[in-house]
Amino acid sequence: MPESVVDLRSDTVTRPSPRMRQAMAESEVGDDVFGEDPTVNRLQERAAAIFRREAALYVPSGTMGNLTSIMAETSPGQEVICEAQGHIYNYEMASMCSIAGVLPRALEAPDGILSWDQIEKAIRPAVYYRAQTAMVSLENTHNMAGGTVYPVDAVDTICEAAHDRGLKVHLDGARVFNAAVALGEDVARITSGFDSVQFCLSKGLGAPVGSLIVGSGEFIQRCRPIRKMLGGGMRQAGVIAAAGLVALEEGPARLGEDHANARYLADRLAGVPGIEIDPLSVQTNIVIFSVARTGMDSESFLVVLAARGVLAVPVDRDRVRFVTHRDVDRSAVERAADLVADMMEEKVR
Repeated sequence: MPESVVDLRSDTVTRPSPRMRQAMAESEVGDDVFGEDPTVNRLQERAAAIFRREAALYVPSGTMGNLTSIMAETSPGQEVICEAQGHIYNYEMASMCSIAGVLPRALEAPDGILSWDQIEKAIRPAVYYRAQTAMVSLENTHNMAGGTVYPVDAVDTICEAAHDRGLKVHLDGARVFNAAVALGEDVARITSGFDSVQFCLSKGLGAPVGSLIVGSGEFIQRCRPIRKMLGGGMRQAGVIAAAGLVALEEGPARLGEDHANARYLADRLAGVPGIEIDPLSVQTNIVIFSVARTGMDSESFLVVLAARGVLAVPVDRDRVRFVTHRDVDRSAVERAADLVADMMEEKVR
């Protein structure tokens, strides 16, 4: 593999910035299980303030944040409505079933964006021998739909109507700051209707580890023992929480750069023979394209591409995902596009 690699596998591959490393080295710490880590407490308070919520809870991962929220708001034997390509359904080890004891009710939606009409039709009737719907879970941005964004009015409609039906609404907002930037809206505004929100510090915001759950004070109190039960009780976690505070301060303001780089990539790829992509489908920092017409499946395509110095991941047999992030600047994105074009040109020869 070439010495200089363009890593587009995910926005989770970023390294801590110099300022993050300094904050981590200088962090004031205590035992967070006892609620005594001052840096963790500041991170939680800052997250709650940004989202205009009563409280927040620091967790090791987005998967734990989603599972904790589900367990706090549902009971075993109930159902959670979610999108069929969503992260909680496909990439969290079936934890809602195996640990929370709830059944996912997966609905396919165009571009991963559920409508209230779809959701309403899937709500179980109040019959005692049927698993009852307890929650709706949305994903914004939607990872495997290519970083698509929920319109604000669609979210408002879903939250209001679901609450009228007695349902909780959770947001897997791993990349919700990307959604806010794409919409030109405040992150608190676009999440205001949800009962619970999970967002990641370790994706577009660039921190090395961690996610947060935000919600009411009473909800977070219920989440705290669940986090402990799942193995998420951390001790002197201020060392990593310090990087999260820097990420919250610096990260959102530069996400537009990642979006612009993703659109540049999509435009370049659209002109490469054998690659199929609609550049207009790229809304944030995720670029998904088909390689079906190249004569290779996605795994074979990625092996050849990695040998040239570009790393990415497969979505399925025919599709590949590129994710732009803080550690990939415009020159690196240009290089990645050039290498894909050169690769396909040589294949045609």
